[in-house]
Amino acid sequence: MDNSIFLTKFWGWYLIIFFLILSLNPKRIKQIFNDLKDEKFLIIFAFMAIIIGLLNIIFHNIWELNHKLIITLLGWSSLFMGLALFILPKRTVSWIEFVNIKFVQVIYMLLFFVGIYLLNMAYGIVFI
Repeated sequence: MDNSIFLTKFWGWYLIIFFLILSLNPKRIKQIFNDLKDEKFLIIFAFMAIIIGLLNIIFHNIWELNHKLIITLLGWSSLFMGLALFILPKRTVSWIEFVNIKFVQVIYMLLFFVGIYLLNMAYGIVFI
């Protein structure tokens, strides 16, 4: 399977599942932010984000103006978020909390629509 198709499916399903979990269980968001205050959890989370971002970038660093760009940007975002959480944990967590509080509905809808778009590109459900 092509790396682009694999990562398109991975990120599409991940975003849809994440959207559903956060929509059906809003308490999970507060739990995530409480866990980010625990240094052990934060370090593990930062390392996971760095690893996912690096793997995504190594296997898929394609800057074409289509769905492949979204996959590349997700990889770079994951890498930068992991590095920020590892290097400047308190500042990054406060920034994430601020953005989440201000734009929670926009973020949810963006997760959902980007996930649907990526799954459509991977499986060809609706021809655009």
